Amino acid sequence: MKVLVTGSAGHLGEGLARTLKEAGNEVVGLDIRKSPFTTHVGSISDRGFVRFCLRGVQTVLHTATLHKPHVATHSRQEFIDTNITGTLGLLEEAVTASVEAFVFTSTTSVFGDALVPPAEAPAVWVTEDLTPVPKNIYGVTKAAAEDLCQLFYRDYGLCCIVLRTSRFFPEEDDDREIREAYADQNLKANEYLFRRVDLEDAVRAHLLAAERAPAIGFGRYIISATTPFSPDDLPDLRADAPRSVRRHVPQYEAAYERRGWKMLPSIDRVYVNEQARRELDWKPQYDFKYIIDCLESGSDLRSPLARVTGSKGYHAPVSSEGPYPVGVSAADAATHE
Repeated sequence: MKVLVTGSAGHLGEGLARTLKEAGNEVVGLDIRKSPFTTHVGSISDRGFVRFCLRGVQTVLHTATLHKPHVATHSRQEFIDTNITGTLGLLEEAVTASVEAFVFTSTTSVFGDALVPPAEAPAVWVTEDLTPVPKNIYGVTKAAAEDLCQLFYRDYGLCCIVLRTSRFFPEEDDDREIREAYADQNLKANEYLFRRVDLEDAVRAHLLAAERAPAIGFGRYIISATTPFSPDDLPDLRADAPRSVRRHVPQYEAAYERRGWKMLPSIDRVYVNEQARRELDWKPQYDFKYIIDCLESGSDLRSPLARVTGSKGYHAPVSSEGPYPVGVSAADAATHE
């Protein structure tokens, strides 16, 4: 099978390209940056370039995007050019090339303000039925690109699957207060309860989506680690998250205590992957219980694929605030508009 992977120099793109090549597939890696897994250097906004890359391709895995960390360094127009116009051109050329399956990597960030419950309210149980309320240009453009995928399935029969992925980046959190409050691995371990997925599980979801796209036609799926919680836990999660975690994974306390780690006092949302597990036959391996087992055995918390892929970053320069230019003021950011 010949597969086009956009964003092949990125974290997910490389994970997909590695896995596909190891399985004997022909991979066309498209990215604006050179990398060991990029075969064609150029922009998805270049229609002629995209048309060339799609020759003979049966499946498109579209991971290329401007991400949330780019909001401080790129203009809204740049987000539209890449995330919307670039996706539109790729969809149009995919139709012309008779592509059989198109998988679009979206994000749980499309939910935006729908993830923020009112004060004293329970945590939000986030399924595909929750209506997105994007809160920044990143979320707006990803939501619009999702709708383009649906439009191309309806109008042209292009089988499109949208995967709303939760956090899988290995970089530190972009919130300085959070970085200062928690050790990086401690925070990531906590997130497996409600908003993180391992790279290997994310890659597996994409490959299953491509395989099942012709039978499904169009679908949107949340891709996140399987949570131990149920809707009955939502009030406790908001008011006293450690109590809820103790109820489901009591062994976490001793594992955390040995490392001086701490649980989040409150959790405001839980991403639910039930629909992806049911309709894609996705069986994510890496969840909070797996993480605790790793802590008890002294094993690496990351999957083998996540370890070999490593960190890619989002910006070439490293700012004083860490891996993201989060110290950019609103006035400075406005100069990028």
